[in-house]
Amino acid sequence: MTSTKPTFTLFSTTGLSIMLILGLMLGFAAGVVVPRAFASSSTPGDASAEAGFARDMSDHHAQAVHMAMLAHQRAANGTLRVIAGDIAVTQQGQVGMMQQWLREWGLNTNRTGSPMAWMPDGEQSLQDGLMPGMATPAELTQLESATGPDFDRLFLKLMIKHHLGGIHMVDGVLKQSTNPDIVWLAGSMKSGQQGEITVMQQLQQSIG
Repeated sequence: MTSTKPTFTLFSTTGLSIMLILGLMLGFAAGVVVPRAFASSSTPGDASAEAGFARDMSDHHAQAVHMAMLAHQRAANGTLRVIAGDIAVTQQGQVGMMQQWLREWGLNTNRTGSPMAWMPDGEQSLQDGLMPGMATPAELTQLESATGPDFDRLFLKLMIKHHLGGIHMVDGVLKQSTNPDIVWLAGSMKSGQQGEITVMQQLQQSIG
């Protein structure tokens, strides 16, 4: 008698859940390895731009992961499901990395003050208390109830806006920080999200 084992593809629902866990674990591992490799000369303080960015971008990414998981499960367009899976895995791994860095710096991983306070005039970029590009509760509710091509169009609209807001935050920390870990990760975020914006804009045109 032979036993059968479940098989997962990279972008099956179960497979993506496993990849998210692996991404989080790899993020923690990279948080240990990368700082030692770059050997930053000083540890960021609690009120530093580096700490503020890591906390705020972790929250910012968390919403992107939530939306991307919805798209991976519901999008009518197959290409969009693949892109959404990649966004979810990549950003979950980056969250793990930033959270681990905060722990290594001896800092609280949660924000205690207002979002964007680490960035000059950052609080002025808030919209209804939300960081740049973030979807409102009403928009999330609309996305969660949408189906078919309507879901695809709304997801693309919201995620492009979300990425643009994230890039704004990345540019803000790059103007302030010389910490090699933050500079490296922020640069990776910017290049990755710019590429994803291009692909999503192309999908917008094809979906209509």
